[in-house]
Amino acid sequence: MAATGLDSSTASDAPSISLAVKLAFGAPGFGGAAMAIPIAVLMPQFYSDVVLAPLGMIALATAVARAFDALTDPVVGWLSDRTRTRWGRRKPWIAVGTPIAAVFFWLLFSPPAHLEPGAAVLWFGSMFLLFFLFQTIEGVPIAALGAELSSDYNERSSLFGIRTIFIAFGTMVAAILPVVLVGAFGPGREREIYSGMAAAFAAVWFLSMLLMLWVVPEHREYAERPSNPLVPGVRRALRNRPFSILLASSLIGAVPAAVPAILMPYFVTYVLQPDEPLAWVGRYLFLYLATGLLFVPLWLWAARRFGKLRAFISAAMVGVSSSLLYFFAGEGDLRFAGIVYFVSGTQSMAGNFLLPAMAADVIDYDELRTGLRREAQFTAFWAIIPKLVSIPGSSVPLAILAAVGYVPNVVQSAEVQLTIRFLYSLFPAAFFCTALFVISRYPISEAVHERIREGIAAHRRGEASVDPLTGEALPAHALRAEAAETSWFLDHFSPSELRAVIEEGPGALAGRVIRSAGACLLLGVVAAAMAAAGVESLSSEPNPFAVLGVVVAGLALTAFAFHALRIAAARQLAAAPPSPESIRDHLAQPH
Repeated sequence: MAATGLDSSTASDAPSISLAVKLAFGAPGFGGAAMAIPIAVLMPQFYSDVVLAPLGMIALATAVARAFDALTDPVVGWLSDRTRTRWGRRKPWIAVGTPIAAVFFWLLFSPPAHLEPGAAVLWFGSMFLLFFLFQTIEGVPIAALGAELSSDYNERSSLFGIRTIFIAFGTMVAAILPVVLVGAFGPGREREIYSGMAAAFAAVWFLSMLLMLWVVPEHREYAERPSNPLVPGVRRALRNRPFSILLASSLIGAVPAAVPAILMPYFVTYVLQPDEPLAWVGRYLFLYLATGLLFVPLWLWAARRFGKLRAFISAAMVGVSSSLLYFFAGEGDLRFAGIVYFVSGTQSMAGNFLLPAMAADVIDYDELRTGLRREAQFTAFWAIIPKLVSIPGSSVPLAILAAVGYVPNVVQSAEVQLTIRFLYSLFPAAFFCTALFVISRYPISEAVHERIREGIAAHRRGEASVDPLTGEALPAHALRAEAAETSWFLDHFSPSELRAVIEEGPGALAGRVIRSAGACLLLGVVAAAMAAAGVESLSSEPNPFAVLGVVVAGLALTAFAFHALRIAAARQLAAAPPSPESIRDHLAQPH
């Protein structure tokens, strides 16, 4: 591991990041994006039209894999924050997850040719699930590493902006390479083409990740700080107002986020109906992504000139407006679609660096309130609920197409074409408009962030500060260290539960928590049974409600795990209850 990269003289406040570190951190974005495009855009149609797996079963397997992926995020984040090794707390996870994820990515695009439809579904589901499991093992820590590399408001935009440029190049290569390979080898060779392409992308990603591990340093100071219990950490994250705003916006936007990518091949093939559909998918993707790359400097300038929030909202409004236009495209409207892809592409990369930079500012605000650095926990929590919510967007559209009569490799009925246009255009636009309204309430500007950093510096000197968002007086964490352990313990419970302890006594608290866990488990089992009942066989199309059953089961089991983690704390409180005065003090203090 390189010994330089962060200016140690300023490591406590706003460490400068060398260009070499920025480039090394951004480099894996090339291979990662090159891998993401085949998964998001090409994989569903590859399995439905080439491997001939039932489209509805692809949707169901996708839902199961993504639900499991979302459940692993908070665990990996919590473990990464608590990891202490000579190599750091992020890098061991990245080193373990990366090579295994690369192998499963290649296997995902290399299904044996002899597989029957049912066996193809099992292959797809298992490889998809295992790939996302190990991608989570490396992905959550690397996102946390980026958030802690600098605390400078604008330098964070620069760091993630450089990574976005690598992502843009990776997506452009992934967009155009299938077209080049099909042209070189001819149609009908999709299996060989996709397998070789997956091997190349995975190798590039793995090698660039090795470079990142060698060059990019970790913040040793952050790793030396104490970590926090999982459940109280979740509660305090939700009390972080900027975080709750970004989370709510992400939840709303996550519902349809995967729809445009998944349905693009179907939109081009069966709505625009060009002579060479795969070639046109590649051209449109390249146009969309190349335009996004060209406009990255504009959005970086806008973020510095007007702030991250205004830049993000402006970019998103362009995206929503262009999304609406896709609805009016029909057979042969190739030039019109190209214009819309160009306009939409101008904003396509903005969120890739603006949102992570805003999230890093939120983590600083959490440090002001709690005295802890919890990058991985915030990153994981940021991902889990949106991931669960996004499952319908990545699976239900495919199930809907199967239900309205989609048949692979033929001209689709008017009903199927209208469904594709609606799902591709109007459906995501409505959600994105709502998400924009929510995120407009985000309160951290550059001036506010500077006051946050000043408050953190004051706490390190043992001085009190003022919360710039609420005006509350915040004593230095060292001054309230004596009550910190009790406070974190009491955060296993909601304010209403703690008030009930004061009024009714601690005896019934454990039973209340157990009942909550049981109710969530029962709901999860019922939803899973509903999903299973919608599947007659692996070779036939499932009931569309089976996918919704998976989504509900994932959310319910997440809630069950949350409550189950509280049972031991509830019993501990009953055995040695704190005084009512300490509970009242806890409810009154800022967290």
